[in-house]
Amino acid sequence: PFVDAVVWIKKAAALVHKQTGRLDPKLADAIVRAADEVLAGEHRHQFVVDPYQAGAGTSHHMNCNEVLANRANELLGGKRGEYKPVHPNDHVNMAQSTNDVIPTAIRLAALSQLPALLDAMGRLARAFLTKSKAFDKILKSGRTHLQDATPIRLGQEFAAYGHTMERGADRVAHAADALRDLGIGGTAVGTGLNAEPAYPALMVKQLRTITGMELREGKDRVQLMQSMGDPAAVSGALRTYAMDLGKIASDLRLLASGPRTGLAEIVLPPVQPGSSIMPGKVNPSIAEMVNMVCYQTLGNDVTIAAAAEAGQLELNVMMPVIAHNLLFTMQILTNASRVFAERCVEGIEADRAQCEHWLERSPALVTALAPMIGYAEAAKLAKEAVAKNVTVRQLVMEKGVLKGKELDAVLDLLAMTELGVPGERE
Repeated sequence: PFVDAVVWIKKAAALVHKQTGRLDPKLADAIVRAADEVLAGEHRHQFVVDPYQAGAGTSHHMNCNEVLANRANELLGGKRGEYKPVHPNDHVNMAQSTNDVIPTAIRLAALSQLPALLDAMGRLARAFLTKSKAFDKILKSGRTHLQDATPIRLGQEFAAYGHTMERGADRVAHAADALRDLGIGGTAVGTGLNAEPAYPALMVKQLRTITGMELREGKDRVQLMQSMGDPAAVSGALRTYAMDLGKIASDLRLLASGPRTGLAEIVLPPVQPGSSIMPGKVNPSIAEMVNMVCYQTLGNDVTIAAAAEAGQLELNVMMPVIAHNLLFTMQILTNASRVFAERCVEGIEADRAQCEHWLERSPALVTALAPMIGYAEAAKLAKEAVAKNVTVRQLVMEKGVLKGKELDAVLDLLAMTELGVPGERE
C-alpha cells in the first residue's frame, strides 16, 4: 500500500500541474499513464528500496520518481536513463519534497488499509456477540485472581468480549480520522516554497478523486511535517486493541484447557494435530497465533513511539520505520482478527455440564448468604465446604442455616448473575 500511496501523490500532482498549466499536458499525461501502470501492478520489481533506508524516505521517494520518469519517457518514445523529456525531479516531483510526500503517503497508505481492518474487527466483535446469545443461559463460575468467584453466565463473558472488540475498533477509527488531514504542499519545511498557492487544495481534491477517500487539507502544514503524532496515535489505538485481543485469546485458551485436567468449559474448533509425540492432542492453535500477533503489535508500537519522538526541528527522518511498522501492524491485526473469527470464535462450543459442575462446587456461592448471616459466618461456611469437599448448598442444608424455598431463593444461581440482593427479589 505504501508504493501505491506515493504513486497516488505523483499522479495527483501531474494532474494538478496540468490543470494549472505549470506542466506540459503531454508530459503530465505520460506521467499519469506510467502511474496507472504501476497502480495496476506493473513495474513493481523496480521498487527496490528496503524499508530501512536513508532518513525521511528520500531513497524510496526518488526510486518512485525515477520509475515513473523512465516509464513516461518510454511512453513518449524515449529511453530509460536519459530523463528526457520527463525528468524525475523537475517534472514528476514538481512542487514536491520527500518531506511532504512521505508524511502524506503514510496517511494515505494507512487509510487504504483501514476498511479491511475495521471490517475484520467488526466481524470478530459480531462473532463474540452471536455466541453470547447462544450461551446466555449457561451458568458458570466467575473467576478473579484465578480463584473461584460468584456466578456469571458464559453469555455475559462473551458479550463482554464482543463489546471490548467494538470499543477497540471505535478507538482505531477515531484515531485514524486525524490521518485525513494532509500536509501535501508543504514542500521542504512546511512553508510551501515552490508550490503554487492553489496547489495544496487542488492536491487534496485530486487525491479524493483518485483514492475515493474522505480527505482534508491540513490546517498547519508545518505541524503535519514536524509531528508524527497522528500515526503514533493510530498505533497506540492498535496497541490497545491488541492488548484486549490478546487477553481474550488467553482467556479462551484457559477456558478450553483440558480436556480432562483443565477447566474445559468451552471447546475450540480443532485445526491441526497438537503434538508430534502425543497422539490425539489438540492445541488452541488459532488463539496462540493471535497472542503472537498481539505481542508483535506491542513491539511495533514501541518502535513507532521511539521513532515518532526522534523527530528534530522541521522533520522526522525516521518516517520509513514508522510507515513500515504501522502498515505491518494493520496487516497482521486484520488477518488475525479475521482468522480468529472464522477459524475459532464462530465454531466455539460450550460444555454446559462442565460449567455447572464447577459452579456447584464453588465456595464463592456463600457470597449470596453474606447479607443474611454476615461476612464472617459466610467465610466460615466457605472454608468448611472446601475442607469437607461438599457444596455450599449441602453444607447449608446440613447445618440448617436455611431451608426449603428460602434456601432456593438465596442460592438461585441464575438470579445471582443479575443486579439484586439474594432472597429479596420479587
